[in-house]
Amino acid sequence: MSQALKLAVAQSRTLATTQETLKALEATTKRAAASGVDLILFPEAYLGGYPRTCTFGAAVGARDPIGRDQFLRYFHDAVDLGDTPVGAGDAWVDRKLPVAKGSSARGDGTREELERIARETGVFVVTGLVERAGGSLYCTVVYVCPRLGMLGKRRKVMPTGTERLVWAQGAASTLKAVVTEIKGVRLTLAAAICWENLMPLTRFAIYSQNVNLYLAPTADARDTWLPLMRTVACESRAFVLSANQCVRKKHLPEWIRDPASAKKEVEKKDPSAELKLNGRRRSTVTTREGHEICLPVVPNGASSSAIEDGDDSRPNSISPREPKSAQEQGTQVSSPEDEEFVCRGGSCIISPLGDVLAGPLWEEDSDGLLVVDVNFEDCERGRLDLDVAGSYARHDAFKLTVEGLDLAPPP
Repeated sequence: MSQALKLAVAQSRTLATTQETLKALEATTKRAAASGVDLILFPEAYLGGYPRTCTFGAAVGARDPIGRDQFLRYFHDAVDLGDTPVGAGDAWVDRKLPVAKGSSARGDGTREELERIARETGVFVVTGLVERAGGSLYCTVVYVCPRLGMLGKRRKVMPTGTERLVWAQGAASTLKAVVTEIKGVRLTLAAAICWENLMPLTRFAIYSQNVNLYLAPTADARDTWLPLMRTVACESRAFVLSANQCVRKKHLPEWIRDPASAKKEVEKKDPSAELKLNGRRRSTVTTREGHEICLPVVPNGASSSAIEDGDDSRPNSISPREPKSAQEQGTQVSSPEDEEFVCRGGSCIISPLGDVLAGPLWEEDSDGLLVVDVNFEDCERGRLDLDVAGSYARHDAFKLTVEGLDLAPPP
């Protein structure tokens, strides 16, 4: 029987709302289905968004209230899959968790929507998303089968750098590979998210399960990513799919591009917030000579002179007949900087011997799609001289254990 399948990687970027992004995922999957694609991979944090360049107002030992408002916006953009903070594993997959009275399912319906898209298109969908469970967020990947629905879900075990401020750590048990069959081809697939691919023991935990399809959704657009993916393919003797977003500054969420909008929301809730940043008035100006001048805090719509004299009849500093600037009106002013890339993409597909089959796709920010026909017997051909978790592993000398995870190849 033929062991050929058609695989695709979608270089898709997160849109303004999660609902819009979910609709875009459906449109891209339909486009892939029209080309005969059997399985498609979307980037890390595609649903919910990767908060690139956002500091969330945090510094060591200090928090700006604006950052908390930004986190609130980000939390609302995340999806609720109906899982628990600890992660219910197979109980979640098999829908054995209790459902609230009056509800037909757990979560916000995103799981059911993804299952519908896979079922109606006939495409096996793997996508990154930001998942909320309890009061925490997780960077997650889900495996969605057209026939059986959700086959598994895993959470990033080690968020990178500042990601740790907003993403919780997932359990290592979620590194469990899933098994499916597409057109008579048996697939054992698992995902390592972004810099988890730089963790040798994480990679080996995946290799040990005898995967023939290795998925690497990422946010890393550096030139070093492609050689890493080629190394992973050579080590695993599996096909490697890697999907990244391509994003310009103008594509970032408004609450990242314009922190002042978050500041306004904070000040509506707390008028004294103007005085709270580092214990110093925001309206304090320092001259070149080092002198500080404290200007009065003026409520919206009032002039400084009216506040100083207690007289609201005096003229404002800006005449009502003078047109306000776009910035004063709250309008986003476009500039050449808006067209600059904050992430250039770099999605790719690699063969079991490390050959680049498609990509890397650079600076394509309009749903670029990489599609290749592959033969999964190439994975066995590659095992002739290298099986890093089998004949090459020296199990008599080296051993790896992972908490909560059976490293034996799945049945």
